[in-house]
Amino acid sequence: MTSSLLAPRGRVRIRMADGGTVAGSTEPTRILDWRHPNVSSLLRRIDVPADSRDSADSGDSRDTSSPAHRIAALRQAHRWIAAVVQPVYSVQDERPVSEVLRRRRGSCSQRLAVLESVARASGVATRVRGLLVDGRFWYPRFPRFHRLVPHQVVLAWPEFRLDGPSLTEHLPASWLTVSELFGGLDELSEGGGGGFTNVGAETLFEALSRTAIDWDGATVCPAVGAACDLSAYVLADLGHFDSRDELFARHGQTLCGMARFLAEPILSRRSAGA
Repeated sequence: MTSSLLAPRGRVRIRMADGGTVAGSTEPTRILDWRHPNVSSLLRRIDVPADSRDSADSGDSRDTSSPAHRIAALRQAHRWIAAVVQPVYSVQDERPVSEVLRRRRGSCSQRLAVLESVARASGVATRVRGLLVDGRFWYPRFPRFHRLVPHQVVLAWPEFRLDGPSLTEHLPASWLTVSELFGGLDELSEGGGGGFTNVGAETLFEALSRTAIDWDGATVCPAVGAACDLSAYVLADLGHFDSRDELFARHGQTLCGMARFLAEPILSRRSAGA
């Protein structure tokens, strides 16, 4: 049994937007505050131009607008975030990216937001797909506290707008999901590293670099080992939103405000691998 007492009241979570009509954006938001000095400092560390569209004017001769270069830059940013921003449990999905970088620790959702900010800062539009995920997906991390796990978790899954064909058939031509950042889902599932078990130090954020994270059940997964098909945990597809700010404004965060206030000081200092 999972907890429904801690969930926000009065929220009706149904699909609101179609992916074909959500264009995404490169603009900063309250969460994706990429103009903040903390984010600018990160961009300098990983050698990502502040806006690749302006590289010619700045004297940068690299073709930073090509899809291949942009994917390479996002992969580099992902590796830096995975190495430097400590994975912890957190229930504050609306925490600004600049604050996550200042703390040098963040949840899977918060670290994905950092990656989105890097993309927007370099001229790559992003959007998110809202997924309502069964709380049982996180049972392996809380084996003695199942009753405290929310019965539904709102997950913002990023997508990046790039020129060129999509790696999968279920998306419009130029959108790349964060699941596909390191290759096609079928290719990743055949890598031999096993699927995602949701145990140990590895979170979804780290796992997407080595294995398929498939929320749609469209991937041919290995017959043995942990599954890469996570579609059984998806309770509802909430559709696409121009930003995670819009998703959380419409559907709320996973926990109610009081629960977040009480839980955050404890969870935010607990390593996700503990």
